[in-house]
This record gives sequence, C-alpha cells and structure tokens, in this order.
Amino acid sequence: MRSAANSTTDLKHSSKQVEALRQWLEQKSVQFNHPSFIDTDPISVPHRYSRLQDIEISGFFAAIMSWGQRKTIINKAIELMVLMDDAPYDFITRHVEKDRKRFSAFRHRTLQPDDILYLVDVLQKYYQEHRSLEDAFADHMTAEDEDVYKGLAGFYDRVFDHPWVLERTRKHIATPVRKSSCKRLNMYLRWMVRTDDTGVDFGLWKKIAPSQLIIPLDVHVGNVARRLGLLDRTVNDWQSAKELTEQLKAFDPRDPVRYDFALFGAGINP
Repeated sequence: MRSAANSTTDLKHSSKQVEALRQWLEQKSVQFNHPSFIDTDPISVPHRYSRLQDIEISGFFAAIMSWGQRKTIINKAIELMVLMDDAPYDFITRHVEKDRKRFSAFRHRTLQPDDILYLVDVLQKYYQEHRSLEDAFADHMTAEDEDVYKGLAGFYDRVFDHPWVLERTRKHIATPVRKSSCKRLNMYLRWMVRTDDTGVDFGLWKKIAPSQLIIPLDVHVGNVARRLGLLDRTVNDWQSAKELTEQLKAFDPRDPVRYDFALFGAGINP
C-alpha cells in the first residue's frame, strides 16, 4: 500500500499537477461543504433535531437507509422518524409493545419492518446503559488506532450480540471484517465526528479523531477518485476506501475525509 507521505509522488502527476489537484479538492470541498448542501442530502434528517440522542438515532437510520435516490432516502427516513413521534430517543427508550405495530407497513428497498423492530430493540437495550451511541464505536478503539476498523467491527458485533438475532438484518449493518467499504457507517461517522465552521457535519463525538475516519466510498466517490489518479483499485471495498483515505491524507492528514464533499459532490454534479 502506498503511504500518505509518498502518495503525492505516486499519483503519476508532476508537482504542478499535484498542486492543481490540491486546489481542485479545496475548491470543490468549499463548494459542497456548505449549508446549501444539507437540504438535498440525508444529513438533513438529523439536522431536524437538537438533542444529542435524537441526532444520533435519526442519523443512524438515515445513514443505513442511504442507498438509492437521495430524495427518496430523505423522505423515507423522515417517514420513519414520524412513526417514532418525531422524537426518536423518547420513542426508543419509552415505547410499549402496542407502539411496535405502527412499523408494519414501513419499507425502504430491502429494509423491512422486522429489521426496524430488531434495531429498535438493540438501541433500547443500548440506551439503558449508555448516554451516547458514540461509545458503541469508540469503546472498541484507542487513540493510537490508525483508523476506525476496530470501531466498525466492534459496533457490528455489539448490534448482533442480542438475546435474539435477526439474521436478515446483518446485510444492513456492514463490517470491514467482511471487506465491505462500510460506506454508510463511514458516512455516519463523518457526520458525527467531523467539525468545522460550515455547520454541515455535527462534530458531536470527541472520542474518535477526524484523522481516524475512512472515506465513505461509493460508486460516485470511487469513479471521481480514479479519474483523478487517487485510486487504482477497481473494487469499492475496505482496502480501496483505506487506500483512498491514505492518498487524501497527503493533502490534509488531520481531516482527510473532508474531501468526501469534493469527490461525492463532483460525482453527483459532473
């Protein structure tokens, strides 16, 4: 794997081309890391709330539902939150058995009512013992960890360490152990961990460093990265996400994932 220190010389670019690439990344990041980005992105769902736990829960569901058209994702995620009385933390922690029937008609692509009910149970049990969903990831990591591999793997294990496990729900919660790029959960971590003065990402979680985040690699990000010479591998898996992040660290080692705005934005707005 190419190291971040050598990545700018490994891009097959001259120094002028590398500088042009840096300027392009910065320009596109500024363009899309902007409040105007919020309304058309699934991050708009947690932006409807102000309480930490409501942001965490709504953001989690919006993230795992993020495949397909963004407008549909946003509408379905809001529909799910409305089924939780638009107060997801109160619903998760206080609902009673009869409240569960309201999810019987909810579906988003392959996400079914049984998946929602399983995750509601998992979250209810979790919040009985923890204040923030941050610990579900951060408890498995240390400050010395290079990235969030252990946090994502530990989160997956925690979700499925339950008195009853719904096997079909496993496909909705990715883990790097299975070589997945973990696009949706990496996006969720970006939302919760990154912070700057634009107000797009929340920056509410402090136990994970922005430098440990991995780029949310999907088809749009991957295609743009390959056109720019930032990624050689053709598969959008964990190794590719890690290698792309290492390349981006050459431009900003402390916050490489901020360039997700540039790569994703350019991918959907060519």
